[in-house]
Amino acid sequence: MENNLLNALETNAISLLVSAVLLGVLYVLAQKRVGFGTRVLLALGLGLGAGLIFNQFQLATEGVGTIGSIYINFIRMIVIPLVFVLVINSIISITNMKYLRKLSLKTIGWFLGTTGVAAIIGLLVAVAMNPGAGFEANMPEGYEAREIPSFFKVILDQVPSNPINDAAQGKVVPILIFALFIAIAIVKVGSKKPEAVQPVKAFIGSATEIMHQVVKYVLRFTPYGVYALIAVMAAKYGWETLEPLAMLIAVSYIALLAHFVLVFGGLVSFVAKVNPIRFFKKAYPTVAVAFTTRSSFATLPINLEVITKRLRISPKIASFVAPLGASMNFNGCGGVWPAVVSVFVAEVFGVTLSLTDYVLIVLVSVISSIGVAGVPGPASISTTVVLTALGLPLEGLALVVAVEALIDMGRTAVNATGTTVTALLVANSEGEFDRESFNRGEEDEMELNPA
Repeated sequence: MENNLLNALETNAISLLVSAVLLGVLYVLAQKRVGFGTRVLLALGLGLGAGLIFNQFQLATEGVGTIGSIYINFIRMIVIPLVFVLVINSIISITNMKYLRKLSLKTIGWFLGTTGVAAIIGLLVAVAMNPGAGFEANMPEGYEAREIPSFFKVILDQVPSNPINDAAQGKVVPILIFALFIAIAIVKVGSKKPEAVQPVKAFIGSATEIMHQVVKYVLRFTPYGVYALIAVMAAKYGWETLEPLAMLIAVSYIALLAHFVLVFGGLVSFVAKVNPIRFFKKAYPTVAVAFTTRSSFATLPINLEVITKRLRISPKIASFVAPLGASMNFNGCGGVWPAVVSVFVAEVFGVTLSLTDYVLIVLVSVISSIGVAGVPGPASISTTVVLTALGLPLEGLALVVAVEALIDMGRTAVNATGTTVTALLVANSEGEFDRESFNRGEEDEMELNPA
């Protein structure tokens, strides 16, 4: 044990020392009450710079990576109980089942509609820029194709059978469905015997308050986790790895940015009639955390804070839309990415796509974004479904594996932002958006600085 400890410290000494200094800077800024978003942005920049230096000098980063993994584990720790109590607490406040159905249709409709538009944008950008032109197809050494379950197996996996086991395995969708059953039952029984459900409602209310406090504790680690995750990513890939697939990276990010600005900006401006610059400025913490952690579930706690405290949307809407969005809103992973990869793979393997194929890409992207909800690696699953539907070789996925993690940062940022935009659209249509408070720039303290 002692030898392992000494070896770990020796091999990671320089990267840990550098990281300790930079993390210390972030801690001092937190003590000085520097804004959370500013500290996250600075952490991202420091992590990128440090990671490139680690890559240049071939320094070990296992110790730094452990810091990032601890942060992600903390996030995973709170996701299941948070989703469970938030969904129940949100629905039991809605006594009208007709209103609940309307809320569900609006939310899911926006999720699927924007995913379809994202696929169209991905297609247009990929066809125009042709990322596969002149690419030499060399399969990465040791690549093994992901085993893809059938569509019906994926659907079956989302249905709860043993909620305790599902929670232990981190399956969010089954827990969400189980919470829906519990919440609807509470509403139903409460309509006839209010006294029978009062203790349960009180417990859920208390549990929600407690989980909010736990979330505040965990989110205070965000800048440090962001630094570690970005540093390890930059150290692993460096610049050399990116050169052969530079065009694919460029096409992906251009399409993601176009969707972010045109679709999200357009919906915020013309549907919700909100200043898009002010909106995205307030939503920045969600974008930054999603970009860094590459996880919609990891972003869920901060997104809830942003939606309610910065965007001035009612907790009732936020508690319903945000957990659902983390499970099934895949504008980036299920819309843009499968479309870009399909065009890329078709060009590399010399397959000509027709107009019918393009239509099929959009339709299958939307459908597959439903089917992969809650499955690890939704982008890979969605892309596989689309490639299979088009008859394109699945070996094409091996060609993009080297840079997928880098692109996944942008994809997740778009996913999480789409959930935030949907929350605004639904809240605005239901009168649950405090427009005057938003326009005055009022914000509640997010309590993400150390006490």
